[in-house]
Amino acid sequence: MELSSFSTTCKPIYSEALLPQKRWSLKLNNQLYFFPRTRVSTPMLRRAAVSAGKQNHLRSQVLQCQLKDVPIVEAGIMDEIYNVLAERLVPVAATESNPNFKHIVGLCGPPGAGKSTLASQVANRVNELWVQRSSFFNELVESPEVAIVLPMDGFHLYRHELDVMKDPEEAHARRGAPWTFAPERLLRCLTSLKNEGSVCVPSFDHGVGDPVEDDIFVSLQHKVVIVEGNYLLLDDGAWRDIASLLDEKWFIDVDIHKAMQRVLKRHISTGKPHDVAKWRIDYNDRPNAELIMNSKKRADLLIKSVDFS
Repeated sequence: MELSSFSTTCKPIYSEALLPQKRWSLKLNNQLYFFPRTRVSTPMLRRAAVSAGKQNHLRSQVLQCQLKDVPIVEAGIMDEIYNVLAERLVPVAATESNPNFKHIVGLCGPPGAGKSTLASQVANRVNELWVQRSSFFNELVESPEVAIVLPMDGFHLYRHELDVMKDPEEAHARRGAPWTFAPERLLRCLTSLKNEGSVCVPSFDHGVGDPVEDDIFVSLQHKVVIVEGNYLLLDDGAWRDIASLLDEKWFIDVDIHKAMQRVLKRHISTGKPHDVAKWRIDYNDRPNAELIMNSKKRADLLIKSVDFS
């Protein structure tokens, strides 16, 4: 659905009070706001802040607004944000008796947005919550692990497939662009998952630079599957068909300049010289990010990353 505008009544309010661990139910717009590392904010609620020690240790980020009719955390460290998202997903797994059922969440965003971290942390918390509540639902699952992450990276084209393209040099230089993936393969996997309840999917070996076939097994016990990747919300060809299979569409909205700074550091950490890393950002990563940002209008939930200067 189209994203609604953010209420002007949800402006930040700063305070030095300690963080209360409470939740409220408010009808607010479908946006989730992250405020990293600095003072916290609360919309229309009692003023609160996280201690500096917790901020430095956990790089605290604050939940400002959640989906309509979903409890809102007043303010909190990053763990609270993960928990809110996980608590949203657990009832879906708990109430479904179909053994083949899968609730597929598409987590999208540009490079450097933090998709992998968010996906893994939310999946971990869904599983932790399931352990706590599984005594009520033992008949539904054989194992307490009900959530799993399915990375889109495993659907990169192989290097040998890039080698036979019309311009192999350009293909390798632009690796990471939409046309260097195999969305038809991802579509087949998700379709099998919906129809049959289990599937083997590839991972990606960054050391080798190629997918690893059948490396991730999504089994019948997994009820929540978080698919994370750059192009899940594109409205084009097989990507459009992939989006139609997603039960929820989340988008991490981040300032492109800040995201590219993170990607630049990532490139340099892998051994690329600064000028080579900068060239790759300008030639490939930023154009890809701009394309991805244009797809956020198709999201159901906007997770907005905000840095205070």
